[in-house]
Amino acid sequence: MRVSHTGNYDHGAGTPGYGGQPARAAAKPRKRRRLPVVLAVLALLLGSGLLAGTYYVDSVPTPTDLKLPESTTVYYADGKTPMATLGAENRTIVPYDQMNDSAKEAIVAAEDRTFWKNQGIDFSGVLRAAWSNVTGGQRQGASTITQQYARVAADLKGVTYSRKLREAVVAWKLDDKYSKEEILGFYLNTVPFGRGAYGIEAAAQAYFGKTVRKDAPAARQLTVSEAMVLCAMVKQPEANPDDPQGQPGYDPARGPKAKQNSMDRWGYIRDGMVKLGYLSPQEAANLAYPDSVKPIDRKARQSDGARPTGLVVKHVLSELRQTPQFKDKPADYIRDGGFRIVTTIDKRVQTAAENAADIRRDTAPEQVRGQPKNWQAALVSVEPGTGRVLGYYGGNDGEGADYAGWYYDEDGQAVGFGAHPPGSSFKVYDLAAAVENGVSVRKHFDSPDTKEFPESGRTKASPAGPIRNAEKAPCQPDCALWEATVASLNVTYFELTELLGVDKVIDMATKAGVESMWANVKGEKQPKRVDLRGRSGADVAGQFTTEVGLGQYGITVADHANGMATFAAGGKRAEAHFVRLVTKGDEKLYQEKLVTTDIGLDEEAQAQLDWTLRQVRAAKLDNGWDSAGKTGTWQSGQSLTENAHTWMVGWTGALSAAVWLGTTDGKPLRTTDGNNNVFGSAGAAPIWRQFLEQATEAMKLDPDKYRFVEPKFPDDAPPPSTSTPQPRPSTAEPTPSSASPTPSTSPRTPSPTPSPSSASPSPRTTSPSPTNKPRPRPSTSRSSSPSPSATAEPTPLLPLPR
Repeated sequence: MRVSHTGNYDHGAGTPGYGGQPARAAAKPRKRRRLPVVLAVLALLLGSGLLAGTYYVDSVPTPTDLKLPESTTVYYADGKTPMATLGAENRTIVPYDQMNDSAKEAIVAAEDRTFWKNQGIDFSGVLRAAWSNVTGGQRQGASTITQQYARVAADLKGVTYSRKLREAVVAWKLDDKYSKEEILGFYLNTVPFGRGAYGIEAAAQAYFGKTVRKDAPAARQLTVSEAMVLCAMVKQPEANPDDPQGQPGYDPARGPKAKQNSMDRWGYIRDGMVKLGYLSPQEAANLAYPDSVKPIDRKARQSDGARPTGLVVKHVLSELRQTPQFKDKPADYIRDGGFRIVTTIDKRVQTAAENAADIRRDTAPEQVRGQPKNWQAALVSVEPGTGRVLGYYGGNDGEGADYAGWYYDEDGQAVGFGAHPPGSSFKVYDLAAAVENGVSVRKHFDSPDTKEFPESGRTKASPAGPIRNAEKAPCQPDCALWEATVASLNVTYFELTELLGVDKVIDMATKAGVESMWANVKGEKQPKRVDLRGRSGADVAGQFTTEVGLGQYGITVADHANGMATFAAGGKRAEAHFVRLVTKGDEKLYQEKLVTTDIGLDEEAQAQLDWTLRQVRAAKLDNGWDSAGKTGTWQSGQSLTENAHTWMVGWTGALSAAVWLGTTDGKPLRTTDGNNNVFGSAGAAPIWRQFLEQATEAMKLDPDKYRFVEPKFPDDAPPPSTSTPQPRPSTAEPTPSSASPTPSTSPRTPSPTPSPSSASPSPRTTSPSPTNKPRPRPSTSRSSSPSPSATAEPTPLLPLPR
């Protein structure tokens, strides 16, 4: 049991109220007690030759003027698991009355045992310093807790006499104006503890993974023994950089000598707590030095940059800077504002994304592991119906290029590397536009190996030539749209785009979630970003050609993932976003708004879309989930045989995923054994499948709640079906047979810079977005895949001359 806090101090007789809730001495005669202070200061003034003491008294800042930067913490979606700590200093301010007693008592025992009864200045220490100065002796120091805080508040550095004088004056003023409790609260929230931690709360987290808050569960609160370890650190928070071995400080994780320093100081603090009445002798004897100090995490303060989630943080900050609450604030306002940001990122989904898409890891699929260093993957997963980005992998270095998207930096500039030609993966939007406009997936098209399209300028006489299919399909020359989709027949899809119109294809992509496309501009080496938000396909169709239906124009992985999430939600579009909640203290500053927009697909249209894309064998999962997807490939420059971009996109009822696999330098994808036939089914598809299988398993979701609805095919014959699904295709795919220069997508900054204020499309209907909304079970069995010969991906095509 703790003893009463009325025991004697080692510096004098006991005074009531020296414990966890100390009371100030009754009827404190402040003016009478100022005389020793004035004499001490005068002596120091005279000894220093600084007679203009009133300058210091009049000009020093007070604690109310002190703006302490407070670290902002970014959390995963659970609101408990930290993702990153931001800010110039790692500080989390906790009001004095919300702290438990452990740190309050330990710091007084460690740094200033007369704190509750002194007047902010150690008189004898100041007089010693003044006398030593007058007589030419060694410089002396004396610092109470109040003086130490004054030094920080007034930004006083060095050991000069003028600094000591100013420190004394500020401390004097502090003690006269503020209660002891307030001063101790200032101090505990300000003093450095090492490891980049400023203040007791940041230190508790950095060293023990605990909190000083007394309202936290007991198991998470800082104990007395742990507080003593932290308060020992104040004497020397960091190792001496000039002699780190000889003067390592008091962090026990720095080595044997530092640990011994810590243990010795810990014993000193323990004895002081007994003398002050904070501990009984028996309690002190029962205390053990804690062995639970966390190892030094060299990456802790780099967590927003050095790890894959560093790019998530970039998107979080970018998103918040566009909100009314944070717009037009200084660059460091969010980082140093002490906010608590809860993201949409699900830790389980993020882990699955990194395990699959980081192809340098042993956890990546075998097909992409151990490949050349210039290979790079990107993966984004969005929750259908909410737009929450659950997983984001744009690269392994959060301070490097973002291959999955782009964001606004602190200067308001758009930066990123995420625009890639989607190839045949873009045909999902063509297909959705077709079924929206009443074109059945069982409609037949003339699908020869080669076909001219004079209206779009694709003839034998044109520089680009006619449209060619990459490989023959069993259905040719007369193919149903679903067969042409699975076989990725360019001839059919070029004709479909002409039939629908470029504007309708772009309109569908925009409504689904593609907010940007990169268009070729005559005379420009790099494609330019076209902002599609708030614009119809007709508004921008003139900047694109019929080749848009074949995926010639670059889009981002993030946009593609959101488009897939819209189809996974039955045609209900939600805005993709990274932030769920922002708070500071008890104040809620920002909260996501979940609304959906109906993009115009009725149940039959959605069912035909699901049904067709589940026939793509690369999209079939091994864990029993209904899944739909589409591969894509885009060639490298003018090459007929080599590819620079491969894709796999699609969805289950619970998750969408878009995966891009390409190169960091724009060169062709070549395997380590020299194979240059790298396609979507062999490149991006294994990553996509592994991710969805692991993510759905980690989230412990029931696949029966997310079954697709089977189409009715009104006024048409029943679709073909079989009870035995065919195996997945081999990784080898046919070599494309026609050249297609690829629009460059290498600029790290999209151009022109998009406007943050661009409006999103206005919804037709809005409603709260459901999370994990079950989809009805199918009434018929899953249909088979086409034969392996129908799996060839399309040949990317030349753009029209401009």
